[in-house]
Amino acid sequence: MLLAPLRERNYRLWAGADLVSTAGTWMQVLGLNWVILATTGSAATMGAVVMLQSLPVLLLGSWGGALADRLPARPALIGCQAIRAALAFALLANTSHALIVAVALTSGVISAFEGPMLGRFGAALVPRGALGSALALGSVLSSAGRIGGMALGGVLVGVTGPAVLFLINGISYLGVIAALAAMRTGELRLLPRAAAGEGGVVAGLRYVLGRPVVLVVLAMAFVLGSLGRNYQVSMAAMASGPLHGGSGTYGLLSTVFAVGAVAGGLLLAGSGRSTLPVLVVTGVAISVLQFCAGFAPSVLGFAALLLPIAAGAVVFDTVVATRVQLDTREDMRGRVLATMGIVSSLSGIVGAPAVGWLADTLGARGGLVVCGAVTTAAAICGAVGLARTTGVPLPGLRRPAEQPA
Repeated sequence: MLLAPLRERNYRLWAGADLVSTAGTWMQVLGLNWVILATTGSAATMGAVVMLQSLPVLLLGSWGGALADRLPARPALIGCQAIRAALAFALLANTSHALIVAVALTSGVISAFEGPMLGRFGAALVPRGALGSALALGSVLSSAGRIGGMALGGVLVGVTGPAVLFLINGISYLGVIAALAAMRTGELRLLPRAAAGEGGVVAGLRYVLGRPVVLVVLAMAFVLGSLGRNYQVSMAAMASGPLHGGSGTYGLLSTVFAVGAVAGGLLLAGSGRSTLPVLVVTGVAISVLQFCAGFAPSVLGFAALLLPIAAGAVVFDTVVATRVQLDTREDMRGRVLATMGIVSSLSGIVGAPAVGWLADTLGARGGLVVCGAVTTAAAICGAVGLARTTGVPLPGLRRPAEQPA
């Protein structure tokens, strides 16, 4: 199952281009962060720039999903990649605060329309039965690209300065355009377009609200994403606080988390089991482990818990994406994916400050314990909700009596 998506030539082209582009994107993120911190010395300013990239997704994501269900994806994606390349090359000549803000906002607007199109296009690259493995393998490639991009960028920014990182990122987008142009359109799986009168935002919202399974899955994703995914905050708080470490400790924990993420993606891609029971078991497990992490006595103990948490987080997120796509109509997929993107952005905007506030108020350990308790309760409630809405017995739950067999 692991290599099944790679049998498709179009998917191989896309996977290679995505790996390179993800590495380039994270190199540019590192370069921009370095510029902002070097010129302002303010982490808050850096956080504000990150938020500027998320806000357009919240405001425009629904319209992006509606367009994704109506427009041909490949030409639209080529246009989006061309604009992203132009933004990266613009940073070569000017890194003023005004341009950085403009790039952040424009990137966010592009993401609002590009995200749902990417989801629909990715589903067209492989047979429907291989979608789960393709998404899991994509998670592995994204994690590998992030690790490679941050590692190489960290070396280059000190040797050459940030301009080279922007150049590499711009070139990586050209590589994606080349891969899209080289694909065999006749081998793409045809996805139905939105029917006349059903292509709008309201129709998509009505459809999502009428899918209780999707609503429960998205609710679980929001709670676990906001309080259980912001480990960049909690790792820093633990490293600098009760674990008595420094930047080296934080770097070690970040590496462990990245390794766990890759392992989780490989595990799911190999098994191909993107089912609701897997979602429930994984959600409960990582939440309980997060609760336990608050009591970790040492760096090694915390890292030992962090590894399965990271692996489980990738499994959980990938199963969410898979179920949201497989359990909905293909002509509504863009709008459903847009909703998922909005939930993801909102969980980041709400969760990071919440986790930080809890760590400041209750201490790093107390924050982890509270977040773990809340996410565990949310995962169990989600399991009960899924059992009731599907009538399928999930792990540890009996089928409700009122549901048909």
